[in-house]
Amino acid sequence: MQAGKTLLIFGFILMLAGALFTWAPWALNWFGRLPGDIRIEREGFRLYMPVTSMIIASLALSLLMRLFVRG
Repeated sequence: MQAGKTLLIFGFILMLAGALFTWAPWALNWFGRLPGDIRIEREGFRLYMPVTSMIIASLALSLLMRLFVRG
């Protein structure tokens, strides 16, 4: 029973994220361009490491998991 509830919640979250990316892509333009995200571009070479953005995403997902697993 718990697995079904978890899958429904994740499906709803994915649906909301898809709607956001479809109808309001400008809302998340800042994500991936934060201070601490490493971007090196040279001729024939491009390196991008979104360190700060991934830390924020990890914290947000951890918080969501805590809320839904305990609830």
